[in-house]
Amino acid sequence: MDGLFGFSVSSLWLWQDVRSLLLFTLVFLVIAACLRTRRPSGFPPGPRVLPLVGTMFSLDFNNLHREITKLAEKYGNVYSLKMGSSWIVVLNGLDALQEGLLTNGNILADRPLIPLHTDVLPDLGIIFTNGYLWKQQRQFALFTLKYFGVGKKSLESTIQDEFNYISREIAVHDGKPFNPHMIMNNAVSNIICSLVFGHRFEYGDEKFVTMMKLIDKATQIEGSIWAQLYNGFPMLMRRLPGPHHTLQKIYGEMVKLMKIEINQHKKDWDPAEPRDFIDCYLTEIQKSKKDDKEDAGFNENNLVMCSFDLFGAGTETTSTTLRWALLYMTKYPEIQEKVQAEIDRVIGQSRQPCMEDRADLPYTDAVIHEVQRMGNIVPLGLPHFANRDLQLGGYKLPKGVTVIPNLTSVLFEKNKWETPYTFNPGHFLNEKGRFVKKAAFIPFSAGKRVCLGENLARMELFLFFTSFMQHFTFSMPPGVEPNLKPRVSVILSPQHYEICATLR
Repeated sequence: MDGLFGFSVSSLWLWQDVRSLLLFTLVFLVIAACLRTRRPSGFPPGPRVLPLVGTMFSLDFNNLHREITKLAEKYGNVYSLKMGSSWIVVLNGLDALQEGLLTNGNILADRPLIPLHTDVLPDLGIIFTNGYLWKQQRQFALFTLKYFGVGKKSLESTIQDEFNYISREIAVHDGKPFNPHMIMNNAVSNIICSLVFGHRFEYGDEKFVTMMKLIDKATQIEGSIWAQLYNGFPMLMRRLPGPHHTLQKIYGEMVKLMKIEINQHKKDWDPAEPRDFIDCYLTEIQKSKKDDKEDAGFNENNLVMCSFDLFGAGTETTSTTLRWALLYMTKYPEIQEKVQAEIDRVIGQSRQPCMEDRADLPYTDAVIHEVQRMGNIVPLGLPHFANRDLQLGGYKLPKGVTVIPNLTSVLFEKNKWETPYTFNPGHFLNEKGRFVKKAAFIPFSAGKRVCLGENLARMELFLFFTSFMQHFTFSMPPGVEPNLKPRVSVILSPQHYEICATLR
């Protein structure tokens, strides 16, 4: 009996010790979580941070770019957020972005690791790599794209030929309503395909259609709360079902398609007569092995990822801008008429537009720029990563912090634009009607990570848009008003719409 009583007392004391330990552990974790929500000394201010989730659930991801811009009114042009366990600093307004991306360009030249990408894609390519590897890959891509005509007259004929294909597709509808989404994606994508793969795809090609649909689906998921949750809590989200796993499958499928193209190239590749980016890269792999410079990253796995990056980046943004352009022309038919009158006067109908015409088409050029400004395709740019401590906006930013350049805040900055929220081509014209550049026009971002395909995009936008305006008049179906509310994802694209195109 005494032994049983002693055992019971011992068990009671043991249970109390375990309970005390659990209580202490819980209190410790709560205190630690609260301490992690405190902003470091000298760090930018920002909204209230909750334990574990940070500010993630206080943001509306269906309107994130506008909400982040609005927060600057309360916390200043340099403020901070916390997504899960990671601190993020947001730059707003032209001055803050220039200080971050230009003055401190070397410090903010890197990209952060993004678990949603790194869990399925190798740390290779051009867009999300860093350091020496990134510099070598970006330099090679720029040189090769220029070699095959980007920024030169030789690429104009490729774009003009592609317009002939898409114009026939549009003319088939004979003025009846159609959705321009897929055929616009196909036309624009065929330009980057000709540079990377050495050929275009027919619009009905099954593999091509699949790639277009995969890109569209991927951009939608990338901009959702699911992507943020994954990047904020990767260990948890790897084990939970959701659209984030669909995104990873999409990436895997696109990588397979890149490998198919590369394997086909290897069958008849001739280093003496390169046809495209893949051919040039295969030659560089061979040269890199010979010169023992494999640390520059020229290998077949990196070729896959570089092709993946160029194809994806060279497809969605420019085609989306052109879809915005057509939509704005239906919204403002008087602007469309003025563009057409300028094109008729300068070019006429006897020949296709060329890049040399741009200087003589200031109003048309201004309209294209205003479409880019109002379309605001990549509202928050791509994230940057501080590779060492820095001072920015009067605050101390530690090494390892992620920095977001809020391009929306610059493209709609009230003291930079006469009517920031109104479609107004006059933003890019002086009192004499001549085109003027604006420092606050930065849809391609700025600094060392400025968009690799900027020159290509400018060519495509000008040649496609002027050709559309030369050949067609666009309008909405009877009784339908243009919907300018964007479809939110990583990029801002128009809602799906139908349009009527009448041959001029």
